[in-house]
Amino acid sequence: MFARVPASSANLGPGFDALGLALAKYVEVRVEPADTFTITSSGEGAGRFDSPDHLAARIVHDTLGHWEFALHVHSEIPVSRGLGSSAALAVAAAAAAGHGSPLAIGTRVDGHAENAAASVLGGLVVARGHDENVVTRPLALDPAWRVVAVVPDEELSTDAARRVLPREVPFADATANLSALGLLLAGLADHRAWHPSATSDVLHQPYRSALLPYSDDLLEELRSAGAAGSCWSGAGSTMLAFVVADTSPAVASAADVFLHERGVPGRVWELEVDRTGLVVS
Repeated sequence: MFARVPASSANLGPGFDALGLALAKYVEVRVEPADTFTITSSGEGAGRFDSPDHLAARIVHDTLGHWEFALHVHSEIPVSRGLGSSAALAVAAAAAAGHGSPLAIGTRVDGHAENAAASVLGGLVVARGHDENVVTRPLALDPAWRVVAVVPDEELSTDAARRVLPREVPFADATANLSALGLLLAGLADHRAWHPSATSDVLHQPYRSALLPYSDDLLEELRSAGAAGSCWSGAGSTMLAFVVADTSPAVASAADVFLHERGVPGRVWELEVDRTGLVVS
């Protein structure tokens, strides 16, 4: 069986651990019966984890209850860059193995639901819960929106990004994020209703900025170049800019110049939003 799943970006600024957006980069998993276990991989992360300990291999084994299968993984999603690689891989592996709830598996692996939900459903989603108790809903998303993803070569694990977050936040910061979240949802539903403060966040990005000292300058540069808003993609290291067709090339060009001038190895992608989600055949 074959499964294809899109990448995802979580948080989108103020939607911390709640919002997810599916992006048109993909991981594909193929599972076929075999006399003995084999695994091959290509694309991002190829060969790094080709063993029974591979996340996809463990999920397929747990689903089938045996090791008599051949597994191939092809990924366009960089590892540990804030693009939902683990959740997408878990969802694709579970679906390719015939699991009844790929969303539950992706959520269990990731620890929270929004990345897996975006990969399963496509588009913009809100999600909460754990394992089998996930609640997720699609949200309105104006078809005009695209994103520019700035993907540094530097990996940044979610665990490291979470360790810098405070255990408590001021009441004023919580209310500030709630108002920004409302503006974000209104602007994503209709790009004409966008407000510049829609991606502002005070719950996680300010605390994580020390992990990537250039991040604040990069986010500002993306906005100056024409992006409607910019934010961390998940826990980073990728930074995301919301653009439309007319502004995307200039924002991508500015991002390329920024990386070159700052000596930051990385890539810049102009991406469509994936609106299909999980595909199984």
